[in-house]
Amino acid sequence: MGVMESVELPKPLKFVFNWGRKYSLWAFNFGLACCAIEFIAASTARHDFIRLGVIPFAHGPRQADLLMVSGTLTDKMAPAIKRLYDEMPEPKYVISFGSCANCGGPYWDSYSVTKGVDQIIPVDVYVPGCPPRPEALLDGIIALQDRIQNESLPQRMAERRPIILGTDGQVHELSVAEAQEASRAADAEVRREVEGAAR
Repeated sequence: MGVMESVELPKPLKFVFNWGRKYSLWAFNFGLACCAIEFIAASTARHDFIRLGVIPFAHGPRQADLLMVSGTLTDKMAPAIKRLYDEMPEPKYVISFGSCANCGGPYWDSYSVTKGVDQIIPVDVYVPGCPPRPEALLDGIIALQDRIQNESLPQRMAERRPIILGTDGQVHELSVAEAQEASRAADAEVRREVEGAAR
């Protein structure tokens, strides 16, 4: 942990550092399934998240600030994503993009599917949907940028509070325990829908 992570900076200096980090996020995409196509669509001319200060393709995890996990994470890929996350420098952020990355999605009952990327690495923003639209990813990026603008690095290191984009269009900030409970509730709802469709 460096000096910036352990010392509270004066407000003007903190504003400048946070402003710089907010608008220079190097994204490392971990595209595993169909949600990765939506990530690619968000980086094209129609949606263009580069205008928000997100540089879409970092050369590797050591140059990345933002890890976007999109798609079904299997138990076989979980160690790889953990290794990539550990190689990223602090401060680092994670967006879980789509139902499969959030809670296993329609494949929750498979023996090989990890029930959410948050079981492997801490997640900052959950973007729901199957698959979520590129606009939902833009909303997640904007919510993350708002957090970066107002954050204090010592507080961030002490506690990570995930952001969940709601279907009601609202942004919900929850504690880790509340986020896990919300993820379990969403998982149970998907399970009920799948079992109902099977009958």
